[in-house]
Amino acid sequence: MKYLSFTLSTILFPLISVAQTQDRQSVTPDEKSLFEEVTNIKKKTDKFNLYLNMHADFDTEFIDTHFKEGKFQMRQLRLEMKGQINDWLSYRYRQRLNAGDNPKGYRDNILKSIDYCMVGVRVDKVTFYLGKQCAAYGGIEFDLNPIEIYQYSDMIGSANNFNTGVNVSYNITPKQQLQFQVLNSYTGSVEDEYGNYQRAKLPLLYTINWNANFNNTYKPRWSASVMNQTKGEHLYYFAAGNEFNFTDKFGAYVDWMYSIEGVDRRGIISDIVAKDADRRASKVDYMSFVVHLNYRFHPSWNIFTKGMIENEGVYKTHDNIRKGNYRTAWGYVAGVEYYPFKDRSLHFFAAYVGRDYKYTALAKAYGCQDYNTSRVAVGFIWQMPVF
Repeated sequence: MKYLSFTLSTILFPLISVAQTQDRQSVTPDEKSLFEEVTNIKKKTDKFNLYLNMHADFDTEFIDTHFKEGKFQMRQLRLEMKGQINDWLSYRYRQRLNAGDNPKGYRDNILKSIDYCMVGVRVDKVTFYLGKQCAAYGGIEFDLNPIEIYQYSDMIGSANNFNTGVNVSYNITPKQQLQFQVLNSYTGSVEDEYGNYQRAKLPLLYTINWNANFNNTYKPRWSASVMNQTKGEHLYYFAAGNEFNFTDKFGAYVDWMYSIEGVDRRGIISDIVAKDADRRASKVDYMSFVVHLNYRFHPSWNIFTKGMIENEGVYKTHDNIRKGNYRTAWGYVAGVEYYPFKDRSLHFFAAYVGRDYKYTALAKAYGCQDYNTSRVAVGFIWQMPVF
């Protein structure tokens, strides 16, 4: 933290950014799309909405306090289409345009760069979502639009969450909802995902999710999941997201996530202990805590800070790999945001992102060494309404 004064001055000097908005956000009535601005034709339907989701910035990056490089980059670029055809039928499509090499998934025959390609069918209090979609994991941050995230935790950032299947959503009350979801557990082959393991005959992910809203003051988003990974091996994932709106200006969320993995799905422990490059490690677990605070001190200005801590290890001794914690990852983010238009998703930001990785003696026996990274970023985030 000896660079704290430099960091804060760098963050506060540009004074440009905006508050976090959720993925379920829609364009407000007073907001015109680009199509309307150019053609002066007013949009009068919700059947087709087109957005360009962007997160672009200029980064100055450091490793162990040594300056690495500075560069402009487009961190997130997604094209999204969604609409409500009538009172019972809806659809959503979203594709990452800067995701690199994205071949078709072996199991679902759809490009890996496609996050969503699904339809929604509502029958009274029940809605069925069919097609490629996001896993219904709990957690507040997990449910945000990816363009809004300056730095994910390792657990979310290393996960593959978009797969094909079905979700059944039931509104218990207007403010409480249960979801049950069944998805493919991976998009490619078992070799692509885990290496030299025997495939499961039914590699599926099962999730039950509970969402609620208590007077807009407390909003929980909890889930429990089980995944068939390979033959005889399973993953168990639990998440509890808790959002708090203390006042109109001050809010927070606290996320807890825990994953018990028969085969290392995230690959973090495999990078430490796996001697066979063709086979992921097994019997691993990950636990993560995320705390986010934001204060909107002016209708157009927001400041925020976030802290993360994650423990990553092996839960059962096997194959000469000892049980225990191998790495603790710390993360901290702080910044200021400015949004120039009322209720719009365009915002400019200046943010500091830091990560510290501390390895235990178990990991250092494999040659690992502690290190830290940090970056100062200035840029913009916009869910641009094209039509």
